[in-house]
Amino acid sequence: MAHSRILRRLREEKTNYKKRRSMLMGRRDFVTVHISNENAQVQIHAPKMDGDVVIASGHSRYLASKGWKGSRKSIPASYLTGYLAGKRAVKKGAKSAIMYTGTRRYTDRISAALKGVSDAGVDVPIDPSTFPPDERISGEHLTVKNDVKQIKTVIDGDM
Repeated sequence: MAHSRILRRLREEKTNYKKRRSMLMGRRDFVTVHISNENAQVQIHAPKMDGDVVIASGHSRYLASKGWKGSRKSIPASYLTGYLAGKRAVKKGAKSAIMYTGTRRYTDRISAALKGVSDAGVDVPIDPSTFPPDERISGEHLTVKNDVKQIKTVIDGDM
């Protein structure tokens, strides 16, 4: 009986190689969103033969340094983190990108981050009906209220 070796990242369910291969064949920049237990991180990558290169990145800890109170992984925080990463990507010359989820499920927080990237000026091909409603992006449903527009103007001022 022959033993077939399974790739480590496939075995650990970290990489969907079929989805990754089809994404890399397009040779376009791509957006990844990672939501951890406490933070949200959005990165825009450029695929290269040596490995993916990060063009721009946004982390929700930046929001805390600008006066954000409450959860850094909520829908409004994900939107602002995506907006931050998108503004940094536009500043470095990125014009369009596609979404790459890998093995992660597509959730409201991921779609809010994508809306932030697209609002920042990066062309992301996505159906607007998948975005969360504006009341959820502005944070009206949360007990700890934050002014999303104020943080957005701070991000615009920093860029």
